[in-house]
Formats: sequence, C-alpha cells, structure tokens
Amino acid sequence: MKLFSIITVNYNNATGLQKTMQSVFGQSFTDFEFIVIDGGSEDGSKLLLETNSSTITYWVSEKDTGIYNAMNKGIKASKGDYLFFLNSGDTLHDAFVLKNAAPYLKQSELIYGNLLIAEPARKWVKKYNEKLSLEYFTRDTLPHQGSFIHRALFERFGLYDETLKIVADWKFFLEAICKYNVRALYIDQVISSYDYTGISSRPEFYALQAHEKRTVLAKLFPLQIDSIYELHALRERKQYFDSFEKDLFVQKYFGLKLRWKALKKKILKRG
Repeated sequence: MKLFSIITVNYNNATGLQKTMQSVFGQSFTDFEFIVIDGGSEDGSKLLLETNSSTITYWVSEKDTGIYNAMNKGIKASKGDYLFFLNSGDTLHDAFVLKNAAPYLKQSELIYGNLLIAEPARKWVKKYNEKLSLEYFTRDTLPHQGSFIHRALFERFGLYDETLKIVADWKFFLEAICKYNVRALYIDQVISSYDYTGISSRPEFYALQAHEKRTVLAKLFPLQIDSIYELHALRERKQYFDSFEKDLFVQKYFGLKLRWKALKKKILKRG
C-alpha cells in the first residue's frame, strides 16, 4: 500500500491534464499511486492517458454524472493511506510537496496547507485559517487540492454527496471537523497551484453555491444557522466600515467637517 493516492478528475481539458501529470511525475517523493478519472473526453485526453499508461497506476475514461461522482470513483479505486485530489489544470507547487508533507501525516487524519491562486491577471498565495469553526465554514472552506485526507475518514463518514453540484467537498470538511470533531492540522506551506477557472470560482455559479451551502447548514445545524449568518453579516459590516475608515479621502472629508463645526462654534460665540 502506498502512502499517497493522488486522484485527478478530468473532462475535455487535455492541456490542463498534461500540466497536472507533469507536476505529479516530477515529484521527488515516489511513495504514491496516481489515479486519473476521465469523464469520456473527446479532446485528446484519452490519447494522453493511453500514452502515459505505464506511469499511471489506474485510469478510466467513461461518462460520469458530475465531478463528485468522478471523485468518488477515484476514492473507490484508490489504495493509499492519504488521498489527495489534484484535478486537471491544478499542479503541485514544486517537486518537494509530497516529501515535505509526509512527516506531518502521523500527526492527524486531515492535513491542509495553502494554495497559489493562478488568476488570469495575477498570482497570489491564499493562506487558510489554522483555527477552524462552524462560523469559518459559512464563509470559506478547505482546499481539496491542498488537503491530505486519510482514507479512514471516507470509510467513517461516507463518500462525497453526489446530490450536490458544487459544495460536496466543503460539506465533507464541515461534517468531519464541526460535527465529528476531527482534528485538522494546518501546515504553512503552499501545496498546489489552483487553476482559478474551476466551476466553484466562476461568478455564474455563486448563487448555486450559496444555496447549496445554506441547505446543508440548515440540515446539519438547524439550531445554529440563524445565529451563524447573523454573526457573518455583522463581521462583513464591520470589515466594510473598517475599510471605509481607512480611506484617505474619507478621513480628509470628516477632518474638514470637524474643523468647520469648530469654526462655526467660534463664530457663534463671537456673535
């Protein structure tokens, strides 16, 4: 049995798949298996898999019912201790990611790190919270392409919820940490470079994402949901006013306004 199972899901993204495969094959640490689940692509992805079949532990190219159905196929095909989902277009940050992560695995069943976000116009590192809470998961998640998940968690809590289109990985983390009290370990390292063109990052899917999250929260935490969203709204309002107060123009405006009030008082006293 290998230490890591790297699972890649792909559909009609041969260019992204090639980038992902190159980053996997370039790892200095070799105690891993590599699994690719292709959704019956018609863009040359299957030919790419056939060409590299000697270095891929397991691959299949067939129709699926969505990304989480494909990820669940990967889980079922895997045999490694820790599962790592690196979908096509995403890449491991450097050649030493697995080597650097391996020493931490004995400390937790769930280890996560940071992402390099690759937007069209810029690249930046997203750092994740070390302290996780129910409130945190109303506004963010953990990155599946930055997390190493022990296979025992899937055996205990089940696979990804295929009734959800966008947030099933978020739901898995939410349940594991906030319902079943799994202790997640944060490591301050960049794990992978995230292709920011994925479905959950596209504005046209924001409404569906918010709807699915609220539905899940209402089902799992019905007594807390209203308080959670009220706290979330207050936090956003505070951040807005904090940024508003830091605006130089606003500071000058209110400074002049206060001076004018003081001047008016002086004029009235003299009158």
